[in-house]
Amino acid sequence: MFKANKGITLVALIITIIVLLILAGVSITFALQGNLINNAQTAVNEYDNAATNEAELLNFINQTIDNKINEING
Repeated sequence: MFKANKGITLVALIITIIVLLILAGVSITFALQGNLINNAQTAVNEYDNAATNEAELLNFINQTIDNKINEING
């Protein structure tokens, strides 16, 4: 009878590790040379500025509405 294969071979394991190392190397190179980290930091800064501006605008609108309500109610 045939013997059932259990697990993976050493060759398959080594090939898998090599492929993962190549992918990691390419990813790290792209992240560093493609300014990925700088672009992410720029996006964070822009988001923070937009959130601050939006909060200020909403606060102004809230105050304006409150003032109008108080004028109406006397």
